[in-house]
Amino acid sequence: MGSSSATENRQLLSKIATSEGHGENSPYFDGGRRTIETHSTQLKTPRGLFRWVLQKTRFALEKFGDLSFGLIEDWIKKNPRASICTPEGVEEFKNVAIFQDYHGFPEFRKAVATFMSKARGGRVTFDPNRVVMSGGATGANELVMFCLADPGDAFLIPSPYYPAFYRDLGWRTGVQIVPVDCDSSNNFKITKEALEAAYEKAQKNNINVKGLIITNPSNPLGTTLDRDTLESLVEFINQKNIHLVCDEIYAATVFSSPTYTCISEVIQNMNCNPNLIHIVYSLSKDMGLPGLRVGIVYSYNDDVVNIGRKMSSFGLVSSQTQHMLGSMLLDEEFVARFLETSSKRLAKRHGVFTKGLEEVGINCLKSNAGLFCWMDLRRLLEDQTFDGEMVLWRVIVNEVGLNVSPGSSFKCVEPGWFRVCFANMDDETVEVALKRIRKFVGQGKKAQDQVVQVKSPKRWKSNLRLSFSSLSTRRFDQEGVNVLSPHMMSPHSPMPHSPLVRAKT
Repeated sequence: MGSSSATENRQLLSKIATSEGHGENSPYFDGGRRTIETHSTQLKTPRGLFRWVLQKTRFALEKFGDLSFGLIEDWIKKNPRASICTPEGVEEFKNVAIFQDYHGFPEFRKAVATFMSKARGGRVTFDPNRVVMSGGATGANELVMFCLADPGDAFLIPSPYYPAFYRDLGWRTGVQIVPVDCDSSNNFKITKEALEAAYEKAQKNNINVKGLIITNPSNPLGTTLDRDTLESLVEFINQKNIHLVCDEIYAATVFSSPTYTCISEVIQNMNCNPNLIHIVYSLSKDMGLPGLRVGIVYSYNDDVVNIGRKMSSFGLVSSQTQHMLGSMLLDEEFVARFLETSSKRLAKRHGVFTKGLEEVGINCLKSNAGLFCWMDLRRLLEDQTFDGEMVLWRVIVNEVGLNVSPGSSFKCVEPGWFRVCFANMDDETVEVALKRIRKFVGQGKKAQDQVVQVKSPKRWKSNLRLSFSSLSTRRFDQEGVNVLSPHMMSPHSPMPHSPLVRAKT
């Protein structure tokens, strides 16, 4: 099609259809497609894909050494009646296949409510009648926005935050995001002062703020919010009479102290307006089932529940999925074993990974949840700028063969922070990753030694940035690194950078 024809065709379409708001052409989504295409050869052939950032699943497939996915497979084998595609369960095929009520199967809503409670330590209970289905957390986030805001309205979000919020919250709804700047001076904690500053700035710009969105546990920080912070957030939204949306999709990934505190637990003992409190949940992270597209909106506002349920007609969870998961999540013995095993294995993997980084002088923000670490590489920046961050990122991706996400993708206000996932690979891959890091830091130290005589054994760590220009002129040929997706985005693009790296390992 010629350029004139393409332009004419675009003029026939809507603004949403012709916009780039979804971000599909970014390396983030391109990487997701290529990961699916090539994951079967990961670490097995010279063309195997080595990935860190694309956490499309909580845990890799069995052949890649999953952390907890095998528990689900074992349950399915022992419970064939839960599937309508087995001889034992086919008698329910007709009933399940013709079911299309947007309320969902009662057993499924009960199962989800029960699992939500157990994932939060059993300290709160959830009403199945408030469970609203949606197509994954993406659909759930958008559904909430359609219920709470009009085009042009805005939500405050503490930074750093999930890059795809721009797509989930605003692409089709027209809702804006107003960042609440948080920094490392207090380990990126949310303060009342930062909230007030962001709110007042929006007011001065004639932006109508409809609410505040938080992720707890945090993506990308891997931290949880304490009770005092949550109470202050509730007080803030009550004073402003705006909504609080709590994204709790990583609730069951807490693997160490402090104990997780959810928003439902906090408001039980507070004098607040429950109509302003809403929860987004899914099984994509806590159970590693993103392909089943189970998204949940749980609201304490009756109107949001009723309207949201009607809107969910555009993105329901399939009746077959409801049928199987309803049975699985009501199995108390299985759920208890899954949550306990998952937590222990995450804790072990996190410990191995962060210890390996510490051995080469790389620290991470102290975390107790999530599938990733917030890695501090500020001392390695040639320039303490976001441009400097991108220079370092390109070296790590192109030369070292490790796929990480720069903090600027998450709207971090400080250059030099990177998110690195540790739960989507097997033990062998972890060792390969750490080996590459050691080689990278070692080559940097060697290059630095050629520039300046180092008397202190620790001094090279702070001077390592001087050697990156020389590192960037060559590849780690020993590892056979090649880049699949060379196109780059602006460091302030809404989607994280993730060009794919093929590697011989």
